[in-house]
Amino acid sequence: MTLCLSGIRGFPKLWKSNPYRGQVPSHSYLSLFFTNYHVIRNQQRWFSLKPISPQNTKVTDQLIAKNRSVKKGIEGSIKQVSHPPHLFAAGAAKKRSQTSAQNNDHASSPPRNTIQLPTKPLNSEEWDKLKEDFKGKANFENWISMQMAHSNSSIDVAKSFLAWVAAKNNGIVGYNLLVRYLHLCVFYKQTSEVIDIYEIMKARYKSLESGAYTLLIRGLMDSDRWRETLKLLEDLKKVMTPSVRNYNDCILGALLHQDVNVAWDLYEELLSHELIPMLETLKTFFDFGKDIKDDHYSNKLLGILLYLRNKQLYPGESFAHSIKTWFESGQCTGCGKTIESIHLSSEEYEFLKEKIMTDVIDGGDQYRKTTPQELKRFKNFVKSCPPFDIVIDGLNVAKMIPKARESQILLEVVSQLTKQNLQLLVLGRKHMLKQSSRWRKDEMEKVQKQASCFFADNISEDDPFLLYATLNSGNHCRFITKDLMRDHKACLSDAQTQRLFFKWQRGHQLAIRHIFQGSKITFQHIINYDTVVQTTGDSWHIPYDEDGVERYSYEIPTRWLCLHQET
Repeated sequence: MTLCLSGIRGFPKLWKSNPYRGQVPSHSYLSLFFTNYHVIRNQQRWFSLKPISPQNTKVTDQLIAKNRSVKKGIEGSIKQVSHPPHLFAAGAAKKRSQTSAQNNDHASSPPRNTIQLPTKPLNSEEWDKLKEDFKGKANFENWISMQMAHSNSSIDVAKSFLAWVAAKNNGIVGYNLLVRYLHLCVFYKQTSEVIDIYEIMKARYKSLESGAYTLLIRGLMDSDRWRETLKLLEDLKKVMTPSVRNYNDCILGALLHQDVNVAWDLYEELLSHELIPMLETLKTFFDFGKDIKDDHYSNKLLGILLYLRNKQLYPGESFAHSIKTWFESGQCTGCGKTIESIHLSSEEYEFLKEKIMTDVIDGGDQYRKTTPQELKRFKNFVKSCPPFDIVIDGLNVAKMIPKARESQILLEVVSQLTKQNLQLLVLGRKHMLKQSSRWRKDEMEKVQKQASCFFADNISEDDPFLLYATLNSGNHCRFITKDLMRDHKACLSDAQTQRLFFKWQRGHQLAIRHIFQGSKITFQHIINYDTVVQTTGDSWHIPYDEDGVERYSYEIPTRWLCLHQET
């Protein structure tokens, strides 16, 4: 049996599987890292997050040092005695470890590498030369693969190394080398490469060791093959209890793909093994729950809070914000009453959809420059695609950083959303496909591989396409643009429909909060309650304008008056 190396993207050789389906060597590879955080909760009913400042001990330290100073000779000198932090104070352990590390500076440094790792792919002759120059006692191939994994070498360098190994060994690459390459693929989020390695390992080995299972679960959890992480978890259970990290990744994959029941089942199973869940896992449950109006789910989250109390676990600042957001989602922070949802009822949604189609898309939208032929072509395009999760105004998003290359910004936004397994539509204009200093052809080709794309004529208006695609995809679909669409709102025939459109817009328009080249993009959270005067019978909630704050017609107040009738 042979396995084609072209299965791993870019490999030209053949890998041959062993004739037996045996056990793999006992070898564990993955290291786990944890971070500690701190949070303060005040004595009110709801969370109040406050930044924590270190204790101000400067004056105290000076007084203590002064009292303990000693004079030496006529000149004399003052010797200050440092005041150590409290034994249980946050950060005390780190300070002690830093002091210990300074005292051990005399420790011998690790031996130097006999060769330097390559920073670019090498051909066969260059790898041969590097091996000749290697003076270490260890196996060269094993040593190189370990160093690459440790230093997170580039995927291309690792590929050239494995191709050289395969050529020298009749197409066979050892298990340990495969696992270390898998580590790099997971680290760089090369999902397609992870899947290729997974297929090779399934064909060659009857079972794997824990390190490989951990890497595969992490590498597959955000792909469309995430359910295979559950099978890997079951395989791992046959030989050992899965780690907290294994459960965490499977839970994240389930929540990412909207399978709440699987996520909770895995959480209960984790607790049954008396494992302490990662705070990252618990935070994800709260993040997912902020848009869910379900008593059963809410009770589960309250159970997590009791678990934190019983185990004396402390959420980090980001986790605490997630808890606060969930508590406040759809509820008044003063009285706890539920506020009206921003989401339209099914009847309201169908009414608005029909109005948009007649008044904006097909009707007398004086701001539209789209030809009937192009609009028909677009409608047929949308009909041929599955419902979208997010519709992106490509040209608008690409111009969010003035001096940056527009195709690069668009690619970064699309790439990040693709990792969430979302069905994307990018709307643009035909000039975006032509090579220029602002639009690189190779980057736009990557955008088209990750998302459905429709490029209209250069004179066409984007907004009608965006509204049509979003509304036709269903009430779950959201859209990204900076355009406030006031012109299209004005085309609607009556004030009631305009208010309905504005409510729908606020519940579906995503705004990019932070976007920096090469770093994670963050989106502004959509407020899930409606900002109107409302009552529940024994309470009134009234949004009001703050003195001195100028509010435009397309903006909403941020201050609320809560009136609650005592019984």
